[in-house]
Amino acid sequence: MTVPSKAPTGTIRDWLNQNAEVAPDDVAYVFTEGSLNLSWSELASKAKQIAHQLTALGAKKGESIAVMMPNSHDALVNFFGIAFGGFRATMINLAAGSEAISYALSHANVRYAFVAEAQLDLFAEVKPSKALALNLSELSASGNLYEIDPKDQALLMYTSGTTGTPKGVLHSHASLLAGGWTSAVAHQLSSKDRGYCVLPMYHINGLCVTVIGNLISRGQLVVTPKFSASQFWIDIAKYKVTWFSVVPTIISHLLHGKTTPSKAVQAHLRFGRSASAPLAPDVQSAFEKRFGVPIIETMGLTETAAQILSNPLPPGQRVIGSPGIAYGNEAAILTADGGRAEPGEEGELIIKGPNVMLGYLNNSQATKDAFTQDGWLRTGDLVRKDQQGYFFVTGRLKELIIKGGENIAPREIDEALYANPDVVEAAAFSVPCDIYGERVHAAVKLRDGSKTTAQNLIASCVQKLGDFKAPDHIFVLEELPKGPSGKIQRVMIAKLIKEMPLSK
Repeated sequence: MTVPSKAPTGTIRDWLNQNAEVAPDDVAYVFTEGSLNLSWSELASKAKQIAHQLTALGAKKGESIAVMMPNSHDALVNFFGIAFGGFRATMINLAAGSEAISYALSHANVRYAFVAEAQLDLFAEVKPSKALALNLSELSASGNLYEIDPKDQALLMYTSGTTGTPKGVLHSHASLLAGGWTSAVAHQLSSKDRGYCVLPMYHINGLCVTVIGNLISRGQLVVTPKFSASQFWIDIAKYKVTWFSVVPTIISHLLHGKTTPSKAVQAHLRFGRSASAPLAPDVQSAFEKRFGVPIIETMGLTETAAQILSNPLPPGQRVIGSPGIAYGNEAAILTADGGRAEPGEEGELIIKGPNVMLGYLNNSQATKDAFTQDGWLRTGDLVRKDQQGYFFVTGRLKELIIKGGENIAPREIDEALYANPDVVEAAAFSVPCDIYGERVHAAVKLRDGSKTTAQNLIASCVQKLGDFKAPDHIFVLEELPKGPSGKIQRVMIAKLIKEMPLSK
């Protein structure tokens, strides 16, 4: 099967039924934790049964049904069952902390939830009083299914909330399917591909790129509970994986690991995919040189059901340092005066396409602010575009460091730090300053056994960036705080280092 050239039509129910009819016995999803494989017919049957059970329970069309589980057979089947029945799958970020989880369950007005055994105590602690953890073995399967439409809500996913109250992003069946399709068409996925899902399904990358992308391509997907550096290449070899989707921190950890895949693995592994944060060029080049696997840098948002930009696959032109060009949606750059930027001119990235969200749950003002008057989604990312149409991310509007009136993009400092082979993780951030308004600080994680010091790194940044942009202080941490996808959280670092001594 080849991926359609236009955005998919229909609903998730339609696509499950279609795949079950066309390829009933083909394996669809494989689980490394030991659960039995799921064929397309088995998945469609299980999803339909769950949909009937939820209807019989009294769940209303479009209401939130929470999924509070790590990646697993049950998490995947429950997600598809919720969507199949015309309900709104509300994916709970297990890494968000009890306060954020409590907020999401209450804000979404959750009455019913699928909860993994390991999360039952936490659910009982933070849930609204009326919310129940479901045991499907005790439920009837006699309820009639609701009629559903591509425009109906299918997903509610909360943003990380590192800069304020989390926002609930609403997606329809149509935008979810389009989100999976943008990745499938950019990466030329087919029914012959076998992906590897290490990112959590409660993050948009894990859900749309891998799980929904596989639904669209009718391939196979290997699902693992979480990323393990020691298990990664073993699974890639064992399951004959052809592609994987990860984030820059995972690429950096693999690069600093001791395992190198065999020639046989390199032969069947077509590419790796990086998203959720900019990938440092030095890290990408070193990874490709050592492992012989091309990395396709991409870019996506929760609000766009994941991917908006991607580099082409080889032999197409990949531009290191760029997340690529638009696939499946339109991308433009908004200048400060509301116009469109010329090549080389910086501005805010804006997006229009079938994968864009419906809006934010119960937050009409935030929804209004997220769009331009003519309907483009404002991403909050500062970018520029070259003459060939490739975009380059220069920073986030909310993360810019403004020192003495000059804008400094944290990514510049990150990349200077990643140029040192001992740096596994790096992030620059601002701190208040009476003289300049803000100063530049940074935090790093070093490889085991490294003798590199904070002063060595500062000196290297001075050489690459000059005194003004180089960090005044660098903190060496055992681990940098991250969100559910593995993206480093700059705001959280600033809170962590308040009590730490400054580098000498």
